[in-house]
Amino acid sequence: MSDIVLYDYWRSSASYRVRIALNLKRLDYRAVSVNLVEGEQTGEDYKAHNPQGRVPALIVDGATLTQSLSILDYLDDTRPEPPFLPPDPAAAAHVRAMAQVVATDIHPLNNLAVLRYLKNTFGVDDAAKDRWYAHWVREGFTGLEALAKRHGGKHLSGDRPGLADICLVPQIYNARRFDITLDDFPKLVEYDAKANALDAFRKAHPDNNK
Repeated sequence: MSDIVLYDYWRSSASYRVRIALNLKRLDYRAVSVNLVEGEQTGEDYKAHNPQGRVPALIVDGATLTQSLSILDYLDDTRPEPPFLPPDPAAAAHVRAMAQVVATDIHPLNNLAVLRYLKNTFGVDDAAKDRWYAHWVREGFTGLEALAKRHGGKHLSGDRPGLADICLVPQIYNARRFDITLDDFPKLVEYDAKANALDAFRKAHPDNNK
C-alpha cells in the first residue's frame, strides 16, 4: 500500500490537478474519496486533514498538504524529475502566470461553494448560474489564449507538459461539461488535446476516477 494518500473528489478541478501531477512524477498513491455533493468535506473527520473543508489534501512524507498549487510546488521541490517548470526563470514565470489564470482567476469564481452561495443566498436560478460560470471561463480563456500563443511551445508549459498544462486540462474539462463553446480558443484546445494524449493525463481524467 502506498504511503502517499490523496483525499480526492473525482470531479474536483483541484484534485484533478494533483492526480495529473502525481502521475507525471510516476508516484503511486492511494485515493480516498471525499464526496463534495454529499458534504463529506465539512465533516470533522475530514477537517482534521484540511481545516478549510476543501479537497484535495495530500499526505506525503509525513506531512498533510493542502491547496493544489502548493502541493504541486512541494512535489516539484522534492521529486524534481520530470520538472513542472522550464529552467529559464522568465519562462518559468510565464508558465506560473498561465497556471494562475486558471487557478486564481477562473476557478475560484466557479467552484461548488461559490455556485451554491449564488443559488442559496441570492436565489440565482440554474440558467443564470450557468451564465455566470461561462462568463468567467471565457474571460479567463481569452487572456490565456493570447498568453499561450506568446509563451507556449510544444506544450503550454514549453517543451514538456508542466504546471500550466496541469491547470489547463481540468478547466477545459469543466468548460465542456458546462457546454461552453471553445471555438474562440483553438490554441488552448490544441494544448489540451496534446496533454490528454499522454497516459498521466488520461489516468487522471474524472471518468477514470469515479
